Amino acid sequence: MIYVLLSFWLISAVLAIRVRKILGMIIFLGIFSTISAVCFLMLGAPDVAMAEASVSTFSTIFLIICFEKYFSLVTYTSDVPPVGQKLLTLLKKLILPLCFTVFLFALFVYFIPGNAVNTYVKDIYLSRFVQDVGGENAVTAVYLGYRMYDTLFEALMLLVSVMGVAHMSWYSDDAADEHLGGVSKSDKVTIYTIRMVCPAILVFGVYLILNGHLSPGGGFQGGVAVATFFICRYLIHHINDISFKKMMIMEKLTFVAIVLFAVFFILLGIYTYFPEMRTAYLMMMNTLIGMKVACGFIVLFYRYIAFERR
Repeated sequence: MIYVLLSFWLISAVLAIRVRKILGMIIFLGIFSTISAVCFLMLGAPDVAMAEASVSTFSTIFLIICFEKYFSLVTYTSDVPPVGQKLLTLLKKLILPLCFTVFLFALFVYFIPGNAVNTYVKDIYLSRFVQDVGGENAVTAVYLGYRMYDTLFEALMLLVSVMGVAHMSWYSDDAADEHLGGVSKSDKVTIYTIRMVCPAILVFGVYLILNGHLSPGGGFQGGVAVATFFICRYLIHHINDISFKKMMIMEKLTFVAIVLFAVFFILLGIYTYFPEMRTAYLMMMNTLIGMKVACGFIVLFYRYIAFERR
């Protein structure tokens, strides 16, 4: 089953690259991310599957709305191409991508390992993560302990991305003075559904953050859920009171706090001398990462969807 999913995963990746229409490319990217999440789950990585699914949902909706905004501002002229041009276009769109996909699939099948996979590193992590880092979730121990440098780099990349959005945005104010979009008040079914789901989303996000060291979840997944709550709040209540400047400051401060906690506990080895503080460290780091991710996604949404969607 996993090989069938990986085959469709490969085909969707090729189609996402080769499709000329932007909307089709966005859809194929969403399919690619969905298949990736299912594969991660089948391979025993529910934490990564949850992160992939949450990012896939947010990014697909975000890109479709941005495409809708761009498409509404652009006019197109349709010219009928000659027969030779149609055949050449058909060759580029169908035959060449199909041959390329078959070639990649053949390489994929050829390089499938025939022997048992070496699980030495995995076995070391599983046997030592409790006493080395703490908690009961090995994934949390990996990204908050063994591979803390990667986590710091990813947090920095998110901060740089949000700062780039702030500088590229033409909207200069810190908040919107009027409602610029959202669900229509006449759409009662959608509004009631979102109102019923919103509290569960917030509670689930907090649960993922606080229990990331015990069960699948963590700061990133919980942060996306918390950001989804505020996005739904904007959609149904027509409230534009989120301060962009405060969100930016909070994200920067949480990044500084993440770095300080990592230096204090991991790089200086404080958790080695005080093992009873490991659980508190994991919960605090997940909380800070959740706050940072929530601020980042809220800034992205409000800048490009709420503020600039005119």
